This record gives sequence, C-alpha cells and structure tokens, in this order.
Amino acid sequence: MNSSVGLSEREQIARTTGVGSGIAVPDRIAASWQRSAAFGASLDEVAPSFCGGVDDESLFYRCGVEVLGGLQETLANEPISLMLTDPDGVVLNRLCHERSLLSALDAVYLAPGFDYGEQETGTTGLGLALADRAPSLVRADQHFCTELWGYTCAAAPVLDPVTGELAGTVNLTTWSQQSDKLLLALAQSAAGSTAALMLARHRGRSPRPAAHGQVFRVHLRPPGTAVSPPSPQWRTASAEVEAALSAGKVVAIVGEDGVGRTALLTDALSRTHPRHRVLVARPPAVQDTPVWLDLWTPELGKDATSIVVSRVDELASWVATELGGVLEQAASAPVPEQAGFALTARSAGEVPAPLRSLVDAYVELPPLRHRSADIMPLARAFAARRRHREVRFTAAAGRSLSAYHWPGNVEQLRTVVESAAARSDVIDVRHLPAELSCGTPRRILSRIEMVERDEIIRCLAEPGTTMGQAAARLGISRATLYRRIEVYGIRDQNEDPVP
Repeated sequence: MNSSVGLSEREQIARTTGVGSGIAVPDRIAASWQRSAAFGASLDEVAPSFCGGVDDESLFYRCGVEVLGGLQETLANEPISLMLTDPDGVVLNRLCHERSLLSALDAVYLAPGFDYGEQETGTTGLGLALADRAPSLVRADQHFCTELWGYTCAAAPVLDPVTGELAGTVNLTTWSQQSDKLLLALAQSAAGSTAALMLARHRGRSPRPAAHGQVFRVHLRPPGTAVSPPSPQWRTASAEVEAALSAGKVVAIVGEDGVGRTALLTDALSRTHPRHRVLVARPPAVQDTPVWLDLWTPELGKDATSIVVSRVDELASWVATELGGVLEQAASAPVPEQAGFALTARSAGEVPAPLRSLVDAYVELPPLRHRSADIMPLARAFAARRRHREVRFTAAAGRSLSAYHWPGNVEQLRTVVESAAARSDVIDVRHLPAELSCGTPRRILSRIEMVERDEIIRCLAEPGTTMGQAAARLGISRATLYRRIEVYGIRDQNEDPVP
C-alpha cells in the first residue's frame, strides 16, 4: 500500500505534512521521513557523528567480511560499494573497486566509523533496514537528505541466528542512475549467507526459531501449583511484578532472551488476577503484521483479559508506532475486571519509543547463570513433564548442569533436559551435551576440535574409567590427554560445581 506524500527539494514541511507535488512513496519511507524530521536530521547536508574505532572482532564482522569479500569478486566491474554496519548504523567496513564512487562516498561520510543511523542522517537504506528490521531499498530522492539523492542504497538486517539479536546490516550503495533491480536481492542474499556462516561458527548451537507472530492463550494454574524457581532473584522480581500488577500498572519485564520473562508474568498474573485469561503475543514477520494485530488487539476490550506482548524490542519501528496507538487507546478506556497489558524486552533502553511512555514499571529478571539455585528445580520439572513421571539426576549430571553458564538461559536448559529425559529415567553426564562438561569457552573451537573434545568427554564419562584407560582408548599419551583437558576446559565430574 502506498501513501501520497509531497516531495520538495528544500522545504522540510513538505516531507512531514504531505504538501507538495503528491509523488507517491511507500508507507515505510513516509514514516521514516517523519521520524527523521522528529530527530532533527538535516535536510540539506550530511553530517554524521564519527564514532572512531569499530568492532572488528565480532562474529558478525568476521563472517560478514568473508561473505562480502566473495561477493565483491563477482561484482568486480560494477560500481557498487559493499558495507557492513553495526546495530546502531555505524559503518564497520567498505569494499569498492571504483575510485570515483569511493571519493563520492567519502564526501558524504559514508565510510567506516561514521554513524549512518536514522537519527544522524535521516532516511537511508541501512537506517530503514535497522529501524524496521526488514530489507529496504531507498532510491535517489527517497532519501531524506538532498545531498544523498545521487545514490541508491539497498540494505538487509542480519540477526544473530542463535540469540535473535540484531547484529547489523549488509548495505550495498551505487549511483542513483544505475539499475537497482538486483541490488536488494544481492543485499538479502549476502545477509542470509552471513547469518548462515555465523550459525556454522556458533559452537554448534541450534538456530533460534523464526518469528511467526504466534498468539496463544495461557491457561493459568491455581496460585501455588506452577513450578516457582526458588532463587532470591526470581522471588524478588516476582514480588515486584505482583505489586505493580495489583496496583493496575503496566509492567515491562526486561532481561536476556530465554530467562523466563513471560513465565514470570503469567505466574504473577495467576496470583493477582486468578480469574483472568492471558493471551501472549509474540512478534510477527514484518509482512504478517496487519494480520497479527487484527488477531489479538480486539481482545484488549474484553473483560477479565490480560495481554502479554513479548519481545517488543524486536518490533519494526512502524509496527511499534501502530501498536503504541492501539495500547494507548486501550489504556485510556478501562474495562471492569481487566488487568490490561504487560511487555517484555531485553532491556529498558530497547523498548521502542512509542511504547516507552505506556510503561509504569520496569522489573529486571537476571540470567540463569546468576540464579544457580533455580537450575535443578527447573531441570527436574522439565524432565518430569517430558517423561510424565519423576526423573532422577546423578550427582555428576547435577554438577554439570549447575556449573554450566547457560548462554541460552532457561530455554536452553529446557531443550537439554527434555532431550536427555527422552532417553532415560536416570539422567547421567553421558546423556548431556559435551559442552556442559567444559568451562566457559576461551575461544571458538574448530569442528575438528569439537569432535576431539566430545570424544574425550565421552571416554571420561564411562563409569570407572581412569585417565590411563581413557588415553589408551583415544590413542594418545596421558600427558597429551591432560593438555587437551586443560585447553578445552573439561571439568572433573567429581568436583563441586562452580558457584
């Protein structure tokens, strides 16, 4: 769907009010123009901030540079600049064979170290891709700043395939008179290849499920019947949430993905509003947004209904704006016996601006690595749910679970335990992934190193196996085995877990 927005060379009012020539532009670009004007971005001159050194050690950077290097080889005779940016829009690198294009990009500061986010330079391909978390193409005079009208930019966001966090963008820029038919497709292909390479080097962890805008109903258990983690951190956060909900406040629970933000909210609602039903809405893919909103927003006006909008930090900017209007209208029209809505996000600063003003209280839920007292109660509950009966953990398995750093938090623990419980009523170390027997990795292991590490752990996990016997089975000396154990950080299963 397009909207008619006026386009004037020098008058900013034409960009924000739609007065002018009536040239039709996509809604996303029109919304970006309005945000750019609100940010105070310059209409006539590009003057981005210089942020200095860039992070060239991240997994995204290393994989992105490798992918763009290969793409540049195939575009050797094309006047295209290939770039990576971080999640804030800071340019990390730039590859281009054509000197005239490089000189022109230098003149508008589209170079490593400069911030090209929407707040700094207005509407650009990479800024729009970051704001909406969607592939974006901005042609010539669709740029907010007239100084950029000589270029066409295509950009695609790259999400960390394991955590789902926005890692940055792949950006392709060329002259405005060049054909742009394949530019966006190339950007999307390079972004997909970068994410795939990141996953291949992510220490073997599984990819995060793609967003499908799931909306589901939570059947609340009677208070006290749900598994309630015993750690002081969980109890403190739960008490704060319950107090805010009882006072009729809009709560946002913040913390790393997988820590149990939605579980804590629904558990608190079962205590504060035991007769209510709860709907949980997860972020949709951008193209599914209208259907997603139509599916659950009418429920806001119903009695005894609470809504949990999870992971709002993953919403595209225009989706957050539309959602903010819907929630604000719902908040201003109270319904008897209605608990309203609550939000979850990674941090308070990542809650989109249109939703921030609606939040009355923020409660932080610490990651699982800081809540070691919760690990085994949760593990037993997950195992019993999977096995439909009580499952026993050996002392060695308990030590491995308790000592692990759980980068994927409770969701990772659930996946590991359910997989182990599917195979046995008594879970031992041999039923757990090899990485749980190691300390926090000092570096990324190669595939061969991971195979060797896993085989060492498998041999050592056999009951009654001595170091000499394990070395003989592996075909290495005892001294070499000890060195490998130290390099891979393999723990003695008889040791107490790290606090």
